[in-house]
Amino acid sequence: MIDPDDRALLTDLFNAAIDAADPARALAPHLPAPPKGRTIVIGAGKGAAQLAAAFEDMWEAPFEGVVVTRYGYGAETRTIRVLEAAHPVPDEAGLDGCAALFDAVSGLTEDDLVIALITGGGSALLPAPPEGFDLSDEQALNEALLASGAPISAMNAIRKHFSRAKGGRLAAAAHPAKVVTLIVSDVPGDDPAQVASGPTVPDATDARAALAAIRTYGIDLPDRMVTAIRDCRAPDPSDQVFAGNEVRVIASAAKSLEAAATRAGDRGLPAVILSDAIEGEAREVARVHAAIARECATRNRPFEPPVVILSGGETTVTLKGQGRGGRNTEFLLSLALEIDGTDGIVALAADTDGIDGSEDNAGAYADATTTTRLREAGHDPAALLSDNDAYTAFEALGDLFAPGPTGTNVNDFRAILVRPKGN
Repeated sequence: MIDPDDRALLTDLFNAAIDAADPARALAPHLPAPPKGRTIVIGAGKGAAQLAAAFEDMWEAPFEGVVVTRYGYGAETRTIRVLEAAHPVPDEAGLDGCAALFDAVSGLTEDDLVIALITGGGSALLPAPPEGFDLSDEQALNEALLASGAPISAMNAIRKHFSRAKGGRLAAAAHPAKVVTLIVSDVPGDDPAQVASGPTVPDATDARAALAAIRTYGIDLPDRMVTAIRDCRAPDPSDQVFAGNEVRVIASAAKSLEAAATRAGDRGLPAVILSDAIEGEAREVARVHAAIARECATRNRPFEPPVVILSGGETTVTLKGQGRGGRNTEFLLSLALEIDGTDGIVALAADTDGIDGSEDNAGAYADATTTTRLREAGHDPAALLSDNDAYTAFEALGDLFAPGPTGTNVNDFRAILVRPKGN
């Protein structure tokens, strides 16, 4: 059984990371001045409704708007409409929500202002397939991308070349109004154009990059879809329709990890941040983290225990099995196999939006006894990992971490506590 005090400590660090990305705290310093004309608020992502609610409490001029969020992630608003849709595979409600955003920014003038509240998850929430394709095509594309193990930058290069909304197209539709995009970043490196596939932020990635990603990651798509991606011309960032627009990252994994490190220090524990931009296969990233933790536990290097090792970013899972789980539970099951029997190591990995993959948990806890306890419960941890069935593993042990929707999304949070021998 995982020590309750260690579990509480790691949970406290997660909460500190979430507090640092609180919508109200993040939004206030970045709001622009009211315009001469209308203020239109649009938004998309898992934290868009909470940003909208915070905006309503701060904005002192007339406004109207609509945001789209995931089912169950809504918030109470007075003026801004909150629409809910499916994630990670889009549905009809997402089509309607995307259309509502385009309606909201149509017919504007240069005296008007659009404030776009964008958080992670917006890609799936704003389906808008190209002419000649329908929702089923975009659903098939999303499913293929999610199973591919491709990094988010590769996925987004493909997505924005198979969309009428992504890659800055929503901002282009708002021209000549000025668009100020306020972003809660969930992507490694905090590139604004990557968050939610950049509906209001174009980038220079062209169709060649999308086609290269399809080849590199062996993504099996119908010929007609590949042809559409090849022939797509995404908006050019230098186009005058984007002149005068502003883009600001208001919360990110870096800021959240720094807050968690500060909280650990306040509790008398040194903390180190490996990186806020780690990518790669979840199980392989876990092996590297486990090697560092073991080295600390057994040789007092590269960091002397006690120490909390923190990292963020977005790992991926190449689906080969039929199990349940997400990238954070897969990370932890792989980590557990690597630290088996190495006393003094306990870890939490969780998605900061509160949901890991498509299950009801954000992540889980693991320690040096996880694999032993699984075997005692009649499970083969290596077989579960091979079947991408980490959820079953941690559910069986009662070690799932399920805080519910957090109202924000700055991607993966990983905290590994290493205590000195004998402690």
